[in-house]
Amino acid sequence: MAIPVVDFSKLDGKERAETMARIANGCEEWGFFQLVNHGIPVELLERVKKVCSECYRLREERFRGSKPVQLLDKLVKEGDGQRLDNVDWEDVFVLQDDNEWPSNPPDFEETMKEYREEIRKLAEKMMEIMDQNLGFETGCIKKAFSGDGQHPPIFGTKVSHYPPCPRLDLVKGLRAHTDAGGVILLFQDDQVGGLQMLKDGQWIDVQPLPNAIVINTGDQIEVLSNGRYKSAWHRVLATNHGNRRSIASFYNPSLKATIAPAAAATKDAAPALYPKFLFGDYMDVYVKQKYEPKEPRFVAVRAI
Repeated sequence: MAIPVVDFSKLDGKERAETMARIANGCEEWGFFQLVNHGIPVELLERVKKVCSECYRLREERFRGSKPVQLLDKLVKEGDGQRLDNVDWEDVFVLQDDNEWPSNPPDFEETMKEYREEIRKLAEKMMEIMDQNLGFETGCIKKAFSGDGQHPPIFGTKVSHYPPCPRLDLVKGLRAHTDAGGVILLFQDDQVGGLQMLKDGQWIDVQPLPNAIVINTGDQIEVLSNGRYKSAWHRVLATNHGNRRSIASFYNPSLKATIAPAAAATKDAAPALYPKFLFGDYMDVYVKQKYEPKEPRFVAVRAI
């Protein structure tokens, strides 16, 4: 079983209806799918790979002294049979329009700004396709994420590396979770695997595919669609070979945006299956319950 792969270039041709249906299937049945021929230049993606890998090389010494490495060293020395279950084996930093970015390598900022602009446009195009497939008015999801245009959505890019781990018997990798926000666009390593998503009780590999963009839907898309597009559980397994690169961009609601099932998702007397809440309140719950079952988060935010 493999997650769906969608040729995005066919959206503008004779196969548009079939392509829209493949995207709908990816959203409804999987919560994950891969886009190829998505329009982001391969030359830019090659530069992104290069600057992010170079950036990690400059940070590598820092990871060696990080909390996960220190805790693993301690577990190995103590040898008491415990595992490192509550820590992620990951080097990570986040890029946003208004935070501090790495100054090295010198072309990192220029390259990543160019990439973020391309990936933001792709995210907005994907949200319009979801609008159409869900029977929403065009722009419905984007409007909801910006609080009816009052507040800018949050757009962040998480640059992660998962270095080789010497003790796979003691370390998980990145713990299983769903994503809190809206639409996630991942440019993953095309050599080193490890990303898995949960479908029908089975963990499925998200196979590396050169220059593809992996799309997955977060908890807020689940709410807006009234459960039609479920956010999927996913994890990253640690490996003892290769340094896995992962560049995930998140198009999320403003913290001040009010999220609830869209009117079009509750027509024909279909009941709203999710509460109405501020995304900021949801995030307060999520940070405490990220690795726990999803449904109690909605119960908790309903009570705020």
